[in-house]
Amino acid sequence: MSKICQITGKTAQIGNNVSHSKHRTKRRFNVNLFTKKFYYVEEQCWITLKISAAGLRLINKLGLDAALKQAVAKGYCDYKDIKVIGE
Repeated sequence: MSKICQITGKTAQIGNNVSHSKHRTKRRFNVNLFTKKFYYVEEQCWITLKISAAGLRLINKLGLDAALKQAVAKGYCDYKDIKVIGE
């Protein structure tokens, strides 16, 4: 699986390293990703998500169910991509 947040859809960006002499070389700005385990109350099961720090804050703000529904509606993840643990 690639480095994409399943909640916010954030991906790595491309930029430049700029030296003191203003010489530019390409670099990547990677996403701050975690593999986090959540208890999904609506389904009574544990799930794991690959989320960024911004996605974690969004889950704390909206709740897990609302954040997942919003991510599926925007096309960032699908319910079959979410890994269910211990079912």
